[in-house]
Amino acid sequence: MVNDDKKKVVVVAETGQGRVLPVTSELITAAEEIGRVGSWPVRAVVLGDQAEKTAQEISRAFGWPVIAGVNRHLGVYNGELYKEILGRLLPALNPAFVCLAHTSRGWDYGPGLAVRLGAACITGVERIRGTEQGLTLTRTMFGGKITADVISTAATTVLTIQPGAFKAQVSDNSHQPQVEVLRFETEPRLSKFLGMKNIRESNAALNQAEVVVAAGRGVVKPENLALIRRLAALFPKAAVAGSRPVCDAGWLEYKRQVGQTGTTVSPRLYLACGISGARQHTIGMQDSDFIVAISTDPNAAIFNLADVGIVEDLTTFIPVLIDELEKV
Repeated sequence: MVNDDKKKVVVVAETGQGRVLPVTSELITAAEEIGRVGSWPVRAVVLGDQAEKTAQEISRAFGWPVIAGVNRHLGVYNGELYKEILGRLLPALNPAFVCLAHTSRGWDYGPGLAVRLGAACITGVERIRGTEQGLTLTRTMFGGKITADVISTAATTVLTIQPGAFKAQVSDNSHQPQVEVLRFETEPRLSKFLGMKNIRESNAALNQAEVVVAAGRGVVKPENLALIRRLAALFPKAAVAGSRPVCDAGWLEYKRQVGQTGTTVSPRLYLACGISGARQHTIGMQDSDFIVAISTDPNAAIFNLADVGIVEDLTTFIPVLIDELEKV
């Protein structure tokens, strides 16, 4: 690989089971926005045991030069190898910014990669714009209650980009692929992959629902989910959902989780019951046509998205709502 002194924006693609994951197209959009601010060219890196194939796919779709880092141990994700290989590969590209997805994978290796590169690390980026101070990055903090603008002063900055924050780049598959293949024989030393078991649970009902009634930590106890189910039963094509804390507590199955690590939904009506509005949840429901939020906290971040907000205990408000709907 030839060293190039010109600063660049580098995207680390997310792939799985031999295919490019949709979030990679969103990373590409974010990287191009960054590139326009600083007149930096964009490059992409793909790691995997068959990285050449996915690198060809990305380069053909978007017209970028792509580096394929091939390692026989990367048939599945391994954070140790990602940090090691990218730590060796990226300096030659002279990146101003390295864009990763703000997913469980990006959370895992992003900060460690920044340490290896001597770089800054800014996570959960939702907006990018050029200002008089330079490239300004916007992220939410404290469960979505605060929005922060951040400027990096480092020569290299590792960014994790919030899924859903940037519209996916449309590919046309018309470009001549430009792929450089680099092979790494690095062995994992600290962890060993034993196997993977897929959970064969369908979330089709949740995806297709026109009304979603979602429970958050504010339901307080699992017995109160009966109110959520009663409310959902009053609507045709409705489904019950939950935030991650509710699913982690075992009150609802994980196939009913809405959010960054769950399902993304866009129903005609979304009823958020006892949900604080952390970005990890709202990223999965922000495109709903109409949002009604019920919370005892008048400062809950969910009210920033809601079309209608009710500041009340859900165990008080939902029975009243059910009574009124049953009269219709």
